[in-house]
Amino acid sequence: MGAGASPSTAEPWARKLWDAVIALDEDAAADVVTGALDSGVDAESVLLDVIGAVQHKVGVEWAADRLSVAQEHAATALNERAVATLSLSHRPEGERRGRVLVACVDQEWHALPARLLAETLRLRGWQVDYLGARTPTPHLVGHIHRTGPSAVCLSSSLSARLPLAHAALTACQAAGVPVMVGGLAFGHDGRYARPLGADAWAPDARTAADRLAAGLPLPPPPHQTVHDLPHLADQEYTLLRRDSRRLVRETLTGLRARHPSVGAYGEEQLERTAEDLGHIVEALTTALYLDEDGLFVDFLGWTAEILTARGVPADSLLPALDLLEEQVRDFLRAPRVLRAGRTALRDHR
Repeated sequence: MGAGASPSTAEPWARKLWDAVIALDEDAAADVVTGALDSGVDAESVLLDVIGAVQHKVGVEWAADRLSVAQEHAATALNERAVATLSLSHRPEGERRGRVLVACVDQEWHALPARLLAETLRLRGWQVDYLGARTPTPHLVGHIHRTGPSAVCLSSSLSARLPLAHAALTACQAAGVPVMVGGLAFGHDGRYARPLGADAWAPDARTAADRLAAGLPLPPPPHQTVHDLPHLADQEYTLLRRDSRRLVRETLTGLRARHPSVGAYGEEQLERTAEDLGHIVEALTTALYLDEDGLFVDFLGWTAEILTARGVPADSLLPALDLLEEQVRDFLRAPRVLRAGRTALRDHR
């Protein structure tokens, strides 16, 4: 494929698709896709610079509290239908390059980035098996044995899914297939792909397609996860992950006892607070899995921005971090991670 349309060519169509998506007008969205193709915008640019750009804006607008969760879900569904319109309108001709498996790791429900990659590869001549969201690792490996792909592409947007991503890519490599990973979970520069032993990482669909065309290296021989991450031998991740529900429960109990405002919460507010605490504990254990304080710091920074956009002070997270540190004080790495997060939050103010 060529470089595609210039931004100035794609942008007007992206604006039209945004209007259709916000209006929840499926017919108008389909007309934008076919209109862009008919006007001479190549299919890959329609896919990535029109549909992909609009989906990126959907995420930005949700984070800024200008779209509700329901609106974000509806917009994403409409963009998925726009991808289907393009797929039906443009069928690549000629010999296929080879077979590639594209999937999201287990428990990862943000499927559209993987779908955009799958369609990009299809446009470039690959035979693609797209397995969609939340693909359990045993099913992933079973599909590899049945179909024999030349490569696997795994997508994840949530850093909390990295331990599951590690298990998936290790299992795929053990089946003799190289694995390329991508998505926000792995860091904007792929910093979390390397310690997990991925054979390649790509920041976007075009780069991923280029790297596949160039050929991926052979995967390493079968090995245990602790060979990639020797610090796991200290069992901190395992013990705290197993104890995560108790950490959430006791932190919530402590917040209610020490802070009258939390004690006055209704049932719905308590449920949301418990859910937020669950995410914090999950981010903590994931940081321990990788031994990366920065992962926890980045999560708290993102959470602080979300809270600020919704009128909640970012430093409201500090009491929860204090209570968590009290509960993990007998560990070596967990208190360090929590202190790094607390420092970053204070600097955020």
